[in-house]
This record gives sequence, structure tokens and C-alpha cells, in this order.
Amino acid sequence: MGKTYEGGVPLAEVVRSGFVEGLHRGSVVVLDAAGASVAGAGDVTSPIFPRSSNKPMQAIGMLRSGLPLTDPADVALVSASHAGEEFHVERVNALLARAGLGEEALHCPPDLPVGDAAREAVLRSGGGARRIQMNCSGKHTGMLLTCVAAGWPLNGYWLPEHPLQQRLAAAIEEFTGETVAAVGVDGCGAPVLAVSLTGLARAYLRLVSAEPGSVERTVADAMRAFPELVGGTQADDTRLMRGVPGLLAKVGAEGVIAAAVPGVGAVALKIDDGAARARMPVLVAALRRLGVEAPVLAEYAELPLLGGGLPVGAVRPVW
Repeated sequence: MGKTYEGGVPLAEVVRSGFVEGLHRGSVVVLDAAGASVAGAGDVTSPIFPRSSNKPMQAIGMLRSGLPLTDPADVALVSASHAGEEFHVERVNALLARAGLGEEALHCPPDLPVGDAAREAVLRSGGGARRIQMNCSGKHTGMLLTCVAAGWPLNGYWLPEHPLQQRLAAAIEEFTGETVAAVGVDGCGAPVLAVSLTGLARAYLRLVSAEPGSVERTVADAMRAFPELVGGTQADDTRLMRGVPGLLAKVGAEGVIAAAVPGVGAVALKIDDGAARARMPVLVAALRRLGVEAPVLAEYAELPLLGGGLPVGAVRPVW
């Protein structure tokens, strides 16, 4: 794996009134069911920060370290980047209470919900930013509960040298098949670990291909069974998992997404400028190279552009 991400190639174009006004560059890799690369573009072997697309592997590391969760819905939540909707916050609260902890134990920063409706509801009621509303509060709650179960200190649970984070890093290395190339601080304050897009796609393929009852299959099954807890009512990865049978998907910040379908293959991609609007059209193009089709993919194949409130163009894949 190279030391520095070299950047990608044009993957999507922005067309307005028949005029191409911009391009989104990035990198994408497509693996078949056996893990062989069958398509790709850009730099797919150098490390990138997958951001929240690493969460399924982090959840595996937590469960292996003693995280005492048996309800698949709870497993989905600790793998999530939730929208801060009421049902997300209530479930995080219940998990914290189970360990005798309060919201103040979370290290993730205070935030408003990601979802528009949830954010507006909080503001209308006179509320403001809270740690429990932050989209990574499920992951942080899982980290806290793991530390309680393992007898590890809660103080500093987010630091790379903490035994919890060492276990989570080991899980990421195991499933990607790569050595972590860099450690950074994610938006939530926890470590984010750099691996390649090929390694990321490989990890997702391993999760959906694992034996039933294994920890990795438990995480994959939980996310697919409760996709609304992984994202939110209208989240992209939630809608994908609802609409494509067997598909596992998780978005990450800065234009990252990874997805896999058992017996079919896996995809991982990054849009270099971090634009979420290009991410889904490119993912659809990649999944179609594996023969995956579903009505929800048709909805995401092009993202409409508006002019005067009416459609006048689209963000569409060029790869």
C-alpha cells in the first residue's frame, strides 16, 4: 500500500441546462464475490481515512472485547452514524443507563441532530446541542459499555493508546488485511484509522460472507435488520439496505461509502472533495458493474439539480 493518497479521476459531472459546469474526482474499487478486483478508477491502494465506514469493524472489536449486547438493534446502533432522531436518542439513553452512566460520560462533542426534521424539532422546543444527539453517540456508548465490561478505565477511552482502541485497531487490520497507515482524530474525537479503499471493500465483503453466528456476521446482520438505526429515516445507507436485498452499506464523511452484497461483491469509494452529492451516483454505477439492480438504485443514479425550483440538470456518473 502506498504512503500517500494520490487522488482520483473524474467520476461524476455536474450538468446544468446541458452545460457541464463541474466535475467531482475520486477513487472507486469494485471486488467480485471472491475478492478479486473487477473494476476501479483512481488510487485504490493508498491509505485514506474511511471515517465512519470503519464503524462495523469497530463494533466487531467491541463485541470481541466483551460488549454485552444481545439485541441486534443495539448492535446496529453502536455501528451507526445516526440522524439524532427521537428513537435514536432514546435507545442511546437506555444503553447508557444500563451501565449506570449518563450523557456526560460521552466524549463526543455536543451537536444538533443531523436529520432536518429532528434538528428543527429540537430547536422549536428550545433545545440545543447535546452529546447524545451527536451522530456518533451510539459508537461512543458502545465504547463505554465495552470498557465497563472489560474493566478498563473510562477516562481516556477515546485515546489511541487505550486498550479499547488497540483492540478496535486490531479488528480493522484483521478485516481489511492491511496495517493501519495513519491514526487521526475523527470528528467525534475517537481515533480514525487509515486503510486503502481496496482494504475497506475487502472488509465489507468478509462481513457479509462470514459464517452465521460469527461476530462479524452478527454485526452485518444487525445493521441490515435495523437500517434505520444505522443512519436514519431518510439516510442514504438506510435506504440502500432497505431497498437492496442482502446489501450492507455504511457512509463515511468526506465522500466515503462502502457496500457489499453476499455472493456478489463489494464496492468502496471516496469523492476527493468530500461532496456527498456525487457519492451515490458513483456507487450506483459501481454496483451495476456487479449486476446489482433495484428501484432504489434508479432513484440514486443521478442527483437532480434545480433552477428556479425546477429540475434543470443532474449530478451523474462519468465512470
